[in-house]
Amino acid sequence: MQRVREQLEDIYGERTDGGSGIVIAMLDTGAAPHPDLAEKILCFRDFVGNRRPCRSGAGYSYDDNGHGTHVAGILCGDGRLSGGKYRGLSPGAGLIVGKVLDNRGDGATEAMLAGLDWILEIRKQYGIRILNISVGIGELEDKRKEAALRAKLEQIWQSGILVVCAAGNKGPREGSVSSVGGSTQVITVGCHDGSFRPEAHWKCSDYSGRGIAGAEPRKPDLVAPGTDIVSCNSECFFHRGRYVNAYIAKSGTSMATPIVAGAAALALARYPGMTNDECRRKLQYTAGDLGEPWNQQGWGMVNIRRLLAN
Repeated sequence: MQRVREQLEDIYGERTDGGSGIVIAMLDTGAAPHPDLAEKILCFRDFVGNRRPCRSGAGYSYDDNGHGTHVAGILCGDGRLSGGKYRGLSPGAGLIVGKVLDNRGDGATEAMLAGLDWILEIRKQYGIRILNISVGIGELEDKRKEAALRAKLEQIWQSGILVVCAAGNKGPREGSVSSVGGSTQVITVGCHDGSFRPEAHWKCSDYSGRGIAGAEPRKPDLVAPGTDIVSCNSECFFHRGRYVNAYIAKSGTSMATPIVAGAAALALARYPGMTNDECRRKLQYTAGDLGEPWNQQGWGMVNIRRLLAN
C-alpha cells in the first residue's frame, strides 16, 4: 500500500487531510478505540447483542475480533502513532461503525439487514456518503435473504450513499464473487497487488473472488492491493509511556475494499457534486489495466493520481 500513499503525497502533501467533510459508514466486527481512530468515530452501534444498542463517540466503540479496526484504519485512520506512515486513505473523513459480526467474524443475515436499515435511518443526520462492506457473503441457501440483502443495498445506493463491497476470498473459481457483490448498484472490489508486492509468495489475487466471464453485470468493478496491508491493530495498548502493538498486517479483499472506498471519499471531497454513478465511472475510467481477464480485474487497479487529476 506504500505506493498508494505516495500517490496521495504527490497530490496533497505529507500532512493530507484528504476526505475532509465526507462521512463513511462501515458494517463489520466493530472498531476499537485505537488512537488513530479516536477522533474519527462519530457513532457506533452493536447489532450482535453484546453491548447496549447505540452510542456516539469512540469511547463506546469496541472490536472483539480485529477485522473492523484494521478496515477502519485503512479507510480513515490518521496514523498518529506512526508519525503518519500508516495513515488511511481519507484521514479527514468521519466514521460511522455498525458491528454486525461477532468475535469470530461470523454474522447472521438479520444483523446485516438491521445494520443496513440503521444506515438508512441515520444517513441524513450524519451526512453519510459512503458505505464500506468488507464482508464476503457466500451464496445463501435462503434465496429470499440474499434477495433482501441485494434489495436493501440497492435502496441505500439510490438514497445517495456510494456502496463499496468486497468481492470475497473464495476465488479463483469463476463465479466466486460475494453474493451481494453481483448487484449493479454496488462497487465490487477484488484484490490484486499488481507491481506493489512482486516478492509476495501468497498473493491475494490467487483467492480474490471472480465474476463469470461474459456475464452482466461484469464483476468485479475494480481491484486494489490487499496483501500484507498494515493498519490499526485492535489489540493496541498503552504500556510504560508508549503504545504497543499499534499496527498489524492483514490480507484479503477486505483490505482492498477500503482502499477503493477511501479513494472514493477523496474524489467526493474534491468533486462534491458527483452522483454515485459518476463517481463509479470516474473510478473505473481512471483505473489501470493489468492485462488480466475482466472477471478477475474488472476495469483494473484503482489509480488515485488519475482519479483526482481532472
